[in-house]
Amino acid sequence: MQLTPGKLWGLRRMADENGIFKMVAVDQRPPIKQPIARHLGVEEAPWGEVARFKRMLIETLQDRATAMLLDPHYAIPHGIDALSPEKGLIVTLEDSLFRETPGGRLSDSIDDWSVDKIKRMGGDAVKVLVWYRPDADPDICRAQQDYAKRVGEACARHDIPYLLELLVYPLAADAHQTRDYVEMKAKRADHVLESVAEFARPDYGVDLFKLESPVNAEDADGSNDVQALFDEMGRLAGRPWVMLSAGAGKDAFRNVLAHAFRAGASGFLAGRAIWADAFAHYPDWDAIRAGLQGDAAAYLDDISTLAETHAADWRRHPAYGPDGAVFQPQGPEFRHLYAGLEA
Repeated sequence: MQLTPGKLWGLRRMADENGIFKMVAVDQRPPIKQPIARHLGVEEAPWGEVARFKRMLIETLQDRATAMLLDPHYAIPHGIDALSPEKGLIVTLEDSLFRETPGGRLSDSIDDWSVDKIKRMGGDAVKVLVWYRPDADPDICRAQQDYAKRVGEACARHDIPYLLELLVYPLAADAHQTRDYVEMKAKRADHVLESVAEFARPDYGVDLFKLESPVNAEDADGSNDVQALFDEMGRLAGRPWVMLSAGAGKDAFRNVLAHAFRAGASGFLAGRAIWADAFAHYPDWDAIRAGLQGDAAAYLDDISTLAETHAADWRRHPAYGPDGAVFQPQGPEFRHLYAGLEA
């Protein structure tokens, strides 16, 4: 793999000086909107309440992060002026309102939002969550694959990193069927691994994977059998990857990270594992802020230290060859070989 200049620059912006990703997700929508709506006894959470929490996340946690993942509904319009320009900016493309069918879930982009707009507004990377079950209806699988490929083509056209998040989910016929953004109960490691193998194919154009644990977070016990699954996931990814938290508890996610870093992960992109306990104080905004500045910040420091000590420098991933991820071409021919939008 050889990174184009824009993709290389974006990935560098998202990591620290040692090539480690310590990224905080602020783009969650249902996991924030639903508790607010329930507390207020309304069908739809007020925009201002959701946006207020997202801005607070930016204000309290950005100093400890290398990059933040923001959404165009709330976090960007209400919070981007609070984000330091020294931090990497990842922007969500997919709509949280996926379509559930008898054969599986279908993802789509946020309405009136695009890779082009993310690039134009100054985003350093495009993030897309694709719900995927390799045993879903074949037409659903193809639709999800086609969607991911279209995003990859747009990211290549605009020369911006493509960060792909994969999540398995319960089908309608499964036990514990839920539409919530939570880790699937009794998920199968082979479903996770087959999904990674599919989207690691070069025609998807993925630059960085955001992956879930191949076992339920509570089962990440440090054993050799579990480690072997993480090792296989890293091998199949074939490029830099980071871990997502999927709503896991603090201790469980830390155990997941320990496995992931031994398997070659280059950091994390996590949200609820960091800030969910503080958010549980809603609507006490003073208590929420205190929780974010206290336990949430301390936990982010803890997993960041773990990453700094054990995670792999993304620039040295074997996918880039012996020289690592470097700017090419390094000569006077650059402007002639670099393809812009006019190409």
